[in-house]
This record gives sequence, structure tokens and C-alpha cells, in this order.
Amino acid sequence: MNTSNWVLPTAKEEARDDSLAQADPPVRLVRHVLLPSAVSLVAVVLLFVFIAAHGLGLADASPAAGPGWYSAPSDQGAPVAATPGPSDHAARLLMNVAGAGAATVALMLVVMYVRVRDAEVRMRRADTALRLAATAFESQDAIMVLDGQGLILQVNQAFCDITGYTRHEVRRQTVQLLQTEANEPGLYEAIGAQLAERGRWVGDLWSRRKSGEVFPKRLSLTMVRAAHGEPAYCVGSFIDITEHRQAEARIEQLAFFDPLTGLPNRRLLQDRLQQALQECSLNGQAGALLLIDLDEFKALNDTLGHDMGDRLLQQLAARMQACLRERDTLARLGGDEFVVVLHPLSAQPQESAAQAREVGERLLNVLARPCQLDGHEHHSTCSIGVTLFGASQPAASLEELMKQADLAMYEGKSAGRNALRFFDPAMQAAISQRTALEADMRRGLQRGEFLLHFQPQVSDDGRLRGAEALVRWHHPQRGLVSPGEFIPVAEQSGLILPLGDWVLSAACHQLAAWARQPALAHLSLSVNVSVRQFHQPDFVDQVVMALQRSGANPRRLKLELTESVLIDDVDAVVSRMGALKACGVRFSLDDFGTGYSSLGYLKRLPLSQLKIDQSFVRHVLSDASDAAIARTIVALAEALGLSVIAEGVETEAQREFLRHLGCNTYQGYLFGRPMPLSEFETSAPALQTCEA
Repeated sequence: MNTSNWVLPTAKEEARDDSLAQADPPVRLVRHVLLPSAVSLVAVVLLFVFIAAHGLGLADASPAAGPGWYSAPSDQGAPVAATPGPSDHAARLLMNVAGAGAATVALMLVVMYVRVRDAEVRMRRADTALRLAATAFESQDAIMVLDGQGLILQVNQAFCDITGYTRHEVRRQTVQLLQTEANEPGLYEAIGAQLAERGRWVGDLWSRRKSGEVFPKRLSLTMVRAAHGEPAYCVGSFIDITEHRQAEARIEQLAFFDPLTGLPNRRLLQDRLQQALQECSLNGQAGALLLIDLDEFKALNDTLGHDMGDRLLQQLAARMQACLRERDTLARLGGDEFVVVLHPLSAQPQESAAQAREVGERLLNVLARPCQLDGHEHHSTCSIGVTLFGASQPAASLEELMKQADLAMYEGKSAGRNALRFFDPAMQAAISQRTALEADMRRGLQRGEFLLHFQPQVSDDGRLRGAEALVRWHHPQRGLVSPGEFIPVAEQSGLILPLGDWVLSAACHQLAAWARQPALAHLSLSVNVSVRQFHQPDFVDQVVMALQRSGANPRRLKLELTESVLIDDVDAVVSRMGALKACGVRFSLDDFGTGYSSLGYLKRLPLSQLKIDQSFVRHVLSDASDAAIARTIVALAEALGLSVIAEGVETEAQREFLRHLGCNTYQGYLFGRPMPLSEFETSAPALQTCEA
């Protein structure tokens, strides 16, 4: 196929082609078949006449014995027949010529007739095929023809209408003028690979018009190969599916979303809740379902009308949506009922319940704010029922979860409305206990119920080098409360900030007091710092202020940070640590190896010590993996020029093993449990204190 046939013609060529295309088939038949055949016939006749004349001339020029027939004696004297004369030769030659010419003419007529009939049939077929091809090419689908290098050779009018380009603007241009970055990376490479492998590609993608507008299209590409199999052309057709996409979106909106509020409807809620249940089952996570029912909504419809009720629902839906995470689901069941699916939540039952309660109370607060309805200020409340699923909760179906939440919600209505209730009575009791514990902690901070206990830190020579300050709570009714019980509550409620500030201040005052006792003046004191406390903007100022107010030696203060501090904003962490180190404060990385530590970040931190977590020390003698981890931590610390301390050392065998690894400081029950100040100071001489 000649590629020039696909190149756009000039205006003069188009006019010539149009005049030829508009001619009737008989005219084209005479022009291209009969006229050449007639010329050929005349040429043949003239050729035969020339041959006849030439033959006659030869006959006249031959030697003759005389006119007519003559006799000549033979060698034996017998008579010889007379030879014909020139006129006989001419006549016979003309007769032969006439016969041959007649036969030739007849044969030519037959050949011409067959050729004419065959040409007429071929031309009719070709004309029909051309008309069909022209009609198909100028269809409603955009069509483009590319050469082997991806250059556009020909396009139809639909292509111009959809893209905004004219035929001459795209001539010899690559298809890159239609491509856009809105498509997934690697899509065009995948299309080329499939065309090369299969010779065809069909799919939806984004394209670009001449105006720069991006639109979706459904494209079909077909490779046309030459006789030897090499790619010669590529024919592409596409349609604009913008309206199709919009129609699909409208159908989906009607099928899965509430037309009044735009929230997911019951059908979509079931799908998302089913997905949440499956993910919880696979990942061991938890979730919560909150059923929200507006209080006295019927009274509003009866007094102000359903239009005002619809406006109220729209406003409240927008408020609730703003309280949730993007991954949570807020749906409208119908009427004045809404459902919230919280997922994922903590796998710990108490923590997941606390997270669900926090969201529920937030919803209660935002829904209780007044709404403006055409000049009317309306106050509304709601009742919320909560049920948990996944993790440690019994398996439940969608219907069971809805029933549980519904029962809990009606329990809230029975309690006087504007209330939140959990379905599980045991969980409700735990939440109530947590709330009471938080209130007691606030009072305890005000009343000075918290105190410090101290656990010894001993060097490899058995001498006391320092201690770790551990906070304890002496509850007036419950006695000593376990840190594992109140520390998580403090973290969740934000009480960890005032509690951490108190611990830091108390530790600095204790260092100042030991400095006045020669036997204890060399001791250092380690203080745990929470992630939330460390990331406070004024944390450095808090530490410096505590040191200045107490008069403690900064070089005796060691702040223990967990690896979770390094998760966010490492530059800020390094900056804060550097500022405090410049003041003399040292840092120890607590629970090393159990969190999110990165060796790349580790070398940037101004640390003084790594602390081997007790989870590795506990089985260091029986678990090869724990032993290898402990050995690696010691080697890493040595390479970075840091000291190492192991916590949770309970036996002499553990200490001996760690000592052989190169660990030089220990902490654990082998040397003493966390103890009150008086007991620690009394036991200090027994631990062979010495000057630092």
C-alpha cells in the first residue's frame, strides 16, 4: 500500500479527485476501457494492411519469364506446368490478409467484449466498495490512521469534531498531542506492548482536546501489517464517553446514596460494613457501629413542616461528617436515623471502646448546637447506641450488629435522651471505670497523690551508678495503682503532660538533694519522657526551667526516649535533643529494638546510651534470637561510641551472659525492685557506692 494515498491532498488534487469521483460509471467505462481498446484495434488493422502492401510489392518485384503461365522443357524434355503471374499472387495474398484480418477482428471483438464486461463488473464493485468505505470512514466514531512511526496520516470528520483539531493541523503529527498525564503511569507503554504482541488493544483512557480539556474516551487500536509481517499502519477509532461516565455516576448516586443528604444509603452501608468485618477478621482489628436517632424529630415535622425537617437533616449530616475520619462511614438509614461505622480501631477492647466513646460524645456535642431554619433557631438532641465488632468481640452478622446498636440506642432514650450507651454491659462498666479513673487522676495531681520510686542501675563491677525514676500513684481508697492501669489513661486523656511535668520537676529536685549527700552525689537519674510530652513546643524550656529551679546538675539527668519519638519530624527531634545536650543533659534510647528505629536516624541522634529491652533479656539464655539481638545491640553501641544498659536482669546467669557480650550496666530485680526514696537511700551503701 502506498502511504501517499493516506496523506492529505492539496486543494487542486481534491478538486480533480472530486470530478473523477462524480463521473457516471458509463463515462468512466468509455474513458478507461472502450477508448483504449478501439485504439488498439485500429493499430492492428493498420499493421495488417502494411503487411499486405509489403507482400504485394515483393510479388511485383520478383523475376518473371513472361505474362501468364509458361512452359519450359525439363532436362528429360517433359513438359512443365506454367507458374502463376503477379496478379495471382496479389489476389491470393489479399485474400489471406482479408481472412486473417477478419479473424483477428473477430478475436479482438471477443476479447474486447470480455474485457469490457469484466471491467464493468470490477468498476461497479470498486465503486460500491469505495462508497461503503467512505461512508464507514465518515462515521460517528472518530477514526485515525497512523503509519509505522506513529504519525497521523488521515483522520475523519468525527475526529475533528471530538478533538477540536482540523485535518491539516494533525497531518504528520504524533499521537502525543492527544495524550495526557491524567492516565496511570506506564499505560502508553502497555498499549504499545500489547499492540506488538496481539495486534489489537481496546480500553478506556483519558485524552486531551485542542483546548487542553481532558476527557474520557473508549479507544480501539488495530495493527495493519505488510506482506512480510512488519507493522505498516495502525487504525484507531474512539468515542467520547464523557456523557456515559456522567450517566454511570448518576446511576451510582441514585443506587448507593441518599438523595437528600448525599450520604451512603442502607445498601452501600451494608457493603462497607461487610468489608470492615472481613478486614477485622483478617487483620485482628476492631471497629464500632454507632446508631444515631434524633430526639423529637417528629415534633419538628409536625410543627414546622417536612421542608424544615429536610433542611435540619442536611445541616446535621454535614456536622457529623466533619467529626469523622475520611475512612469512617456515615450513612442515613432513612427518616431521622443515621449510622456511623468506625474502622479500624485499636485491637484492645478498652481502647477501642474509649475511641468509640470519644467519637460518640463529639457527635452528641455537635448535634446539640442550635440550627438556623429560615430564621427559626432549633435545638435538637440525639441518642446514640454503640456496639463493637472484630478483635475480641464475638462474631456477629450485619443484622445482629444493627439490633445490638438499636437496643443500646433505646437504652439511651430510656435514660432521658441525649445520651450514649454501649451494648455490652461489661464494656459499659469498663468505660465508666476509665472515666472515674481519669477524674481521680485529675484530683490526685491536685492533691499530690503521685510519688517517685527508684530502681537501681548497677555497673558490671557491682557498684551503684544511678537509678531510674518511676512514677507511682497512691490512691486514697485503692492504695498503689499499677502504672499499667493509669499510664494508658493519662496518655489518652492528655493528663500525661501535667503528670510528666511533675515527674521531671520531682526528679530534678531529688538530684539536687543527692548532690548534698557525698555518698549519693555521683548518682545519675533517668526519667522517662512520653512522645506527647517530648513533642511539646516548649519542652526544652520546661527541662531547663526544672533544672534551674531545683539547682540540679544537668550532667546527672538522663532522659529516656522511646523509639516512637522518631516517627514524626526527626529534624525537630534532633534539634531539641541537641539543645538539651548542649546544656549537659544526656539521652538514653529506651526499649531499643522493639519499635521503629532506623539506623540512618540513630547516627544523627545525640545519644549517650542504648537500653536493651527486658523482652530480649528475659529469654537471652534460652532463645538464640534474643541472644543474637542483644549481641547486635551491644556491638552497635560500641561502634557508635555509646554505653549499654540492660533492663529486666533477674538472674546472675543473665548478668554474666550480658557481661561477656560487653554490656557494662544492668537494671532489674537482681539488684532491686523499684522502691520508695527512703528504702533506696538506705540500700545504697549495700550496693557498694563509689565516686563517679
